[in-house]
Formats: sequence, C-alpha cells, structure tokens
Amino acid sequence: MQHIKKLNTFYKLSIVAALIFAVGAAAFNVSSQSSMRVYSQKGSQGAEVEAVQQVLAERGLFTAEVTGYFGDQTEEAILKFQEQQGLAQTGVADEATLKRLGITIGAIPAATEANINLLARIISAEGRGEPYIGQVAIGAVIMNRIEHPSFPDTLSGIIYENGAFTALVDGQFNEPIAESAYAAARDALSGWDPTGGCIYYYNPKKTNNQFMMSRPVQKVIGDHYFCT
Repeated sequence: MQHIKKLNTFYKLSIVAALIFAVGAAAFNVSSQSSMRVYSQKGSQGAEVEAVQQVLAERGLFTAEVTGYFGDQTEEAILKFQEQQGLAQTGVADEATLKRLGITIGAIPAATEANINLLARIISAEGRGEPYIGQVAIGAVIMNRIEHPSFPDTLSGIIYENGAFTALVDGQFNEPIAESAYAAARDALSGWDPTGGCIYYYNPKKTNNQFMMSRPVQKVIGDHYFCT
C-alpha cells in the first residue's frame, strides 16, 4: 500500500513538472515573438509605410498617392526597388530594404528611471500650468516623433534636437521638475496618447512660427494646439 502511495506521489509530481515546463515554454515563445520586429508589408499602414512610399516616389518607382497604406502598388514598387538593388525580392519593407531606402524609425523606449526623469523634465518645462492630460499629450508627441521617420529615433535625440523645444533655449528645462510630470511621463511611455498621433504642438499666444501655425490642428488641450 505504501508502495502504491509513493507511485501516486511520483506521478503527481511528474505531471506538475510537465505543466511547469509547458507554461515556461509557452511564456518563452510569447516573449520571443513579442520581441520580433514586424516589417511593413501588404495591409500595413502608418508612418513607416508613408516614408517608404515617399522615397520610392522620389525614385520614380511609386506613382500613386502617398497614403501610408501598403497596397498592391506599394508592393510592386518595393519589388522593383529590391530588384534594382540586388536584394531578395520579397515585396516586404524588411531591414535591408529600409536601410537602402535610408529610412530609420525608432521604437518607444522602456519606462526606465532615466527615461522617466528625462521625459518628465521636458514635460515639466514645456507644460507648466497645463492640465494633466495636456502634460501627457506633450509626452505623447515626443513618443510619436520617435516612431516617425522625419525625427531622431531616440528619446534624447528628440529632446535635444536643435531648436525643437523652446524650454531648452530659455532655461526652463533646468528648472525643478513638477511632481505631476513624472506621472505624465510614465503614462506617455506606457502608450497613452491624448493627441491621436500628433507630432507637433504650439501655444498660439506665444508663437508666430508660420510653419507650426500651418499644420493641421487635430486637438486643443489646455493652451496648446496639437497638430500633424
């Protein structure tokens, strides 16, 4: 009887071990898949596709309207470009193809202490007196710029880009950081975007910059106009 109990215990432990292994393997597989780079291909849309279409149009390979949607004509243009460049003809805007096109797009940085502090500093400097959602919106614009082909690909690259933010020029960047800016930075790094994808903002009472004022306004939050 005691022998049978020992066998039952052994089988139970074996089953538990097998389940732990299966769960661990699944988690590893999900983690691996989530870290894989997803390349633009037919059906994709967004800033990267728009950048690809613009460059291909400049090369005379894409003659349709630049929409940011990856359809048949975009695929055909990429295939022609890949053939010209001696690349594998996949019709996908893979790493090698993007490199030859001269397109780089950054990814949203991790919410590390250093990134939170840096983003909070610029949010505080640019968003003093703004409602909390307006502070998050400033952070979201910076995140959107990182993912946009027209801007630097890193958080520090965006913030310290020459002439990008008046707070770096007038000294407000070095002022003490408002406590709310830390929370706003975390929210922006986590993906909250009250602007709906905007890459510019300005206060119409404080600027006469014609370029900024020519941008299509998508949202008004506090004293700032947010534009694409």
